[in-house]
Amino acid sequence: MRRQKRDMNSRAFDKGYQAGVTGRSQDDCPHENDAHRQSWISGWREGRCDQWDGLTGISGFHKIRAV
Repeated sequence: MRRQKRDMNSRAFDKGYQAGVTGRSQDDCPHENDAHRQSWISGWREGRCDQWDGLTGISGFHKIRAV
């Protein structure tokens, strides 16, 4: 748990991916820090691509990293 909290870029990417897969807007990014914002947007883009490719629900489960 502590390692996850320390690596904010990885966590931002994961949260952005989840937002992209669920269809949320890119404007919903909660980060002000440029590095974290860039990681979140990169995750969001990958999540949107996966959503467009049909990897939603159980078919995209393998893309979500287990903690």
